[in-house]
Amino acid sequence: MNILFLATDAYGGHGGIAYYNRCLAEALVETPGVSKITLLPRLVNQEPVKVPAKVDFIVRAAGSKRRYLQAMADQMFKPCSLVICGHINLLPLATIVSLLKRVPLVLQVHGIDVWKSPHRLNKLCLQRVDAVWSVSKFTLERMNTWAKLPIDRYTIIPNTIHPERYGMAPKREDLLQRYKLQGKKVILTLARLDSRERYKGIDEIMQVLPSLLLEEPSLCYLIAGDGDDRDRLLVKAKELGVSEQVVFAGYVPEAEKADLLRLADVFAMPGRGEGFGIVYLEAMACGVPVVGSLLDGSRDALKNGELGHLVNPDDPVSLQEGLLQALQAHKKIPAKLESFAWPRFAQRVAQVTKSLLAIPRLQ
Repeated sequence: MNILFLATDAYGGHGGIAYYNRCLAEALVETPGVSKITLLPRLVNQEPVKVPAKVDFIVRAAGSKRRYLQAMADQMFKPCSLVICGHINLLPLATIVSLLKRVPLVLQVHGIDVWKSPHRLNKLCLQRVDAVWSVSKFTLERMNTWAKLPIDRYTIIPNTIHPERYGMAPKREDLLQRYKLQGKKVILTLARLDSRERYKGIDEIMQVLPSLLLEEPSLCYLIAGDGDDRDRLLVKAKELGVSEQVVFAGYVPEAEKADLLRLADVFAMPGRGEGFGIVYLEAMACGVPVVGSLLDGSRDALKNGELGHLVNPDDPVSLQEGLLQALQAHKKIPAKLESFAWPRFAQRVAQVTKSLLAIPRLQ
């Protein structure tokens, strides 16, 4: 069985969606009966990481609409048993392929991409989708406020991690020195500093930092990640009088991520726009207490507060109390984090793929 996977990015991209797409492709490769995944990315922002043997990653599809359409046209002459669409904006193209080849169509959804009603054409094509795979219950519920699809078309396949790649360990002395964190209590946020994504909770944490410092004078806020919003945040820290307590780490290589997470006494990203948030799982896998949001999909990552602290980012008192409670918590890896481990993810993907292909599709 061959699967055609249309995606925004995967093996040549950073961020949660690219990571999820890689995991999904690799789980599909492990699914019995699957012989090849042909993956067409819209973007390749970096040199592609190692691609599994059964994944045909068509780099030439990226870069322009013309190149993507050409790569799509090439696939029309090749066998395909299933089409997976990794973003609702690619759904019209995916629908055409699905109809012409008479094969099932899956839409994979992540977060704000489907929280609001989309373009009319995308909404129309949604009626041809056989299944919607969502990373979180929160995203599924937000989507269904406008999509109104039969409930049996929805499936939740949460993000996953390989716990063995993380684990608890002492804070690396060279990193403590690099960021001048010796003797400090550290709150960490790891996120893109994109002016279009000011929903991560960074501003809100900075707003309550002066009050937190009254309770924890040794506190430091470490912001890891880079982007065009960094200068604005630097100015804000100065205006709030916390420039000395806010450290900007810049871009962090993947190989250094686990050690960076271990620097934190608390990982916090209490935002409004996460569809799930893989980084919460990564932080918990390092034994770091986490603070998420009541207002987005991080509720799913934290199992509605079972695995960490959930706060309202619009309420400074709620945010401050949640951060203080997390700072007082002991580091440990939650036992229930195992539910997000790779074996369960791969098993879930195999189950839903098999059940989808077993149901006759209405033409």
